[in-house]
Amino acid sequence: MFAGCAKVPQDVIDGAQAALQAAKTAEADRYLPEQYNAAKSALDAAMAEVETQSSKFFLFRSYKKAGEMLAAATTAAQEAQNGVAARKEEVRQEAEALLPQVPEAIKQAQALMKKAPRGKEGKAALQAIQNDLTLVEASMEQANTAMQNGDYLTARDKAKASLDKTNALIDELKQAISRKAGR
Repeated sequence: MFAGCAKVPQDVIDGAQAALQAAKTAEADRYLPEQYNAAKSALDAAMAEVETQSSKFFLFRSYKKAGEMLAAATTAAQEAQNGVAARKEEVRQEAEALLPQVPEAIKQAQALMKKAPRGKEGKAALQAIQNDLTLVEASMEQANTAMQNGDYLTARDKAKASLDKTNALIDELKQAISRKAGR
């Protein structure tokens, strides 16, 4: 009578946890966060089902549903892990496309600074813009280092933020120059 009692599917649990850890090691949590979080949520739900069944009287336990949920979690984690390489390559290409644009934008901003009004207010504004450009250059050094270290996500994000900031500074300078020309 007791031989038919369900036992916790520990080997399946271990396999699902290992698959999720492998996905994290492959950086699925960074490059494919939605897929990774879905796999983690599936594993959490499966573990909750295991706990629910474990709390039942031993004759009424059934880990069939938990086993199915664990298998689904394992599959989701493996799919996330398998998708990382392609996503990482996409991000690398995006970073490679953005990185050269920033120095060109910085040069453009510096050229516009020479044409910008230098009055009382202009001098302070130009100093603030120069400080911002210095920060952008420092961020670009970090982006280049991240790129060399294979951290394409950080490189892309820093390059994009640097480009956006520099373009905003260029727009600000163009507006100041056009106001000066309009006087």
